[in-house]
Amino acid sequence: MKAYVFPGQGAQFTGMGKDLYENSPLAKELFEKANDILGFRITDIMFEGTAEELKETKVTQPAVFLHSVILAKVLDVRPDMVAGHSLGEFSALVVNGALSFEDGLKLVSQRAMAMQKACEITPSTMAAVLNLDDKIVEDICASIDGVVVAANYNCPGQLVISGEYKAVELACEKMKEAGAKRALILPVGGAFHSPMMEPAREELAAAIEATTFATPTCPVYQNVTANAVSDATEIKKNLISQLTGAVRWTQSVQQMIADGATSFTEVGPGKVLVGLVNKINKDVETISASL
Repeated sequence: MKAYVFPGQGAQFTGMGKDLYENSPLAKELFEKANDILGFRITDIMFEGTAEELKETKVTQPAVFLHSVILAKVLDVRPDMVAGHSLGEFSALVVNGALSFEDGLKLVSQRAMAMQKACEITPSTMAAVLNLDDKIVEDICASIDGVVVAANYNCPGQLVISGEYKAVELACEKMKEAGAKRALILPVGGAFHSPMMEPAREELAAAIEATTFATPTCPVYQNVTANAVSDATEIKKNLISQLTGAVRWTQSVQQMIADGATSFTEVGPGKVLVGLVNKINKDVETISASL
């Protein structure tokens, strides 16, 4: 069975989507529609902008979403199951028909703005922890006086923690003492996938509840549960929980394989997810899609 996976924030690069735009009439039409929906020419920044301009909150998340979804539509992918890493879950839900292209883009744009506002409330950050057992990381986070939680279960031996800046710093020190190869603060705007995102979760929840979701053509393995979901109401609920909940990527990939996935194709900018899938299970086929 074929699984299609979609990357999240951080996969962006200058020039992303330009070849698609120039070589596919369908892609050009969709990119121009996106410019109209967003109210600014995101294509100008994607194709010609600097790395710094691409990092702007209102640009980054829609840019990665557009690259993934438009590439999937041009390639006419037909997955048996889908999953997306954080932001990528929205791309997955458009590709499996749960969300329309227009509604998906609007929600991603609203999500980006809501997350930016939440980041400005309290100093917060994330940190990558390497070569430490998940349980040890979780226990250290629980022992810290302050908000810090396991946020991204990327692959065995690679976990990202998230929370208040001082709490994350202290947790990093304890992780190193416990034997972590590295515990490194990441250059991110705030504590994504932690309780610090509660204001954003509330704001996005209203937008998601007001949006029509259809029954998908194939199951989506959602970040917060790592299980196959096909019910539109349940998809909405899990999508709302995602902003403050953990990205259980390791568990999602393992469950997809248990459910019959033999091939994983990453659709969108970069090759981060195929790298993670290979670390989770070396026996499955991994493909990086391109035009």
